[in-house]
Order: sequence, then structure tokens, then C-alpha cells
Amino acid sequence: MITLRPAAERGRTLNGWLDSRHTFSFGEYFDQTHMGFRALRVINDDRVAPGAGFPTHGHADMEIVSYVLGGGLAHRDSMGTGSVIRSGDVQRMSAGTGVRHSEQNASRDEPVRFLQIWITPERRGLPPSYEQKHYDPADKQGNLRLVGSPDGRDGSITIHQDLCLYATVLPAGVQVQHRLGQERCAWVQVATGAVELDGRALAEGDGAAIVSQSALTLTGAGDGAEVLVFDLA
Repeated sequence: MITLRPAAERGRTLNGWLDSRHTFSFGEYFDQTHMGFRALRVINDDRVAPGAGFPTHGHADMEIVSYVLGGGLAHRDSMGTGSVIRSGDVQRMSAGTGVRHSEQNASRDEPVRFLQIWITPERRGLPPSYEQKHYDPADKQGNLRLVGSPDGRDGSITIHQDLCLYATVLPAGVQVQHRLGQERCAWVQVATGAVELDGRALAEGDGAAIVSQSALTLTGAGDGAEVLVFDLA
């Protein structure tokens, strides 16, 4: 069964420097029917103006994944980590027992766009940690590239939850299939472009929950798409 979450129905935060679309309840946007999906708690599509960003703030007991779609995102945290995350990079910060960090647009001229993803961890009280890796676009072309997993296999970042995160870039007409194990489900998030999910048309920003299915098929449409697939317990 596929349940669509249309982009136009998401919540939105819009101020002078941030344009953020919320797939699930977040901040001042509250929707009792969209509080998350399994271990997925937040998927925010954030666009941050040049020279602006999120000032230092705290988190605890959350796996926070940033997937940059364009521009550069400067990260600083209380663990002493500092880096710029760019297109093709995936960052994981385990907030655990507590961490403070800031996220700023690294450019004073160009906007940055990224997906901010929160995942509830397998247990509370983990030690805070940080990880960042770059994935060649060619590895995602017409292929479901594993970029996050519980054990960090195949060069993926380590996510402290029974969840695997795949990224794919699908030109028009190119198809990939992902098989779901027993008692598994999936969330599909269209980052850019257009795609068909088992014959259903999805556009940029659309999401979909897949339950009680053994597999899902994605086919690039229009000018193609970049898509994230979450395989969850």
C-alpha cells in the first residue's frame, strides 16, 4: 500500500532568511496526522539565504542527517567539529546526551538548499558523534546507493537505528527496484525532479509511505529526479 504525502500539503516556515517545507510536524507547524513515520521524525526541505543560518542551539537523543542539494552549509558544534557540507555530501550528527551546533550558509552570494532529516535513535543516552562523507554522483546514477546504515557498510554513514538510507539519481525512463524484507516498510522522498513510484506520479517535494509490499519500483520522469529511499523496521 502506498500513501502519498503531496509537497503542497506540507507545513512551511517562511521568514527573511529561511524557507523551510516540513513533511512532518515541526516547530510552529503541528499536524496530528503527520507526526513522523516509524523512526523518521523530521524531513525539512530548507533553503537558507546567503550569509544567514541557524544560530547555535542544542539537541539531544536524535540522529540528525543533512543531505545537501545545492550550495554549501557550514557546520560548527560543541564537539569541536567544523566543516562545509556541499552537494553530494551526507552528514550525520548523533546528538545523544547533548550537543550544541550551528548551521550557516557558507556563501554570501548563493543560497544553500538541503534536506534536514531527524531519526529517533535505537536508544537514548548515546555519546555525541559526527560523521560526513561524499558520494560521487555517478554512483547514484540509475542506482540505489546506500548512504546510511546501522553498521556503516559499503562506505555509508552510521545511523544508530534499524534504518537504511539510499540515494538515487534517475534520468527519464531509467528504473530501479528496491526489495523490502519481511516486516519492513519504506519512505520515498523526492528531492528534485519527477519520478514514478509503482506507476504513480510524484513531483519534487512529494513523499510516500510504503507498507505491506515486498518491493517498490522507481522510474525517472520528466527531466529526471533525485530521490531518497528510507528502508525501515
